[in-house]
Amino acid sequence: MTTAIQDLSPAEAAARVRDGSLSIVDVRPPEERELAAIALPYAVLEGGGLEELLAQPHDLALAFLCHHGGRSAQAAGHFQAHGFANVFNIVGGIDAWAQDVDPSVPRY
Repeated sequence: MTTAIQDLSPAEAAARVRDGSLSIVDVRPPEERELAAIALPYAVLEGGGLEELLAQPHDLALAFLCHHGGRSAQAAGHFQAHGFANVFNIVGGIDAWAQDVDPSVPRY
């Protein structure tokens, strides 16, 4: 049974990372992360990151982040299709993060 990918606000995601109950995966390419990045730990998909994440326990809570939420929703679906049961899409992406969590993050 596949459940719907859950939406998570940037503020909820930040709080859960801080309390250790969630890992963020930034699916944007390196050149976009150079423009704007969150000030919390996050994983990436390139450079072996995808394989490392797929090898993690499938009950790991993962929240996916992109610019506005489209690519992150696709990535969350990919991980869900690989058996991950606790996946989230950070609604509004890094743009909403800059508005709601950390105004020092540049908007682009």
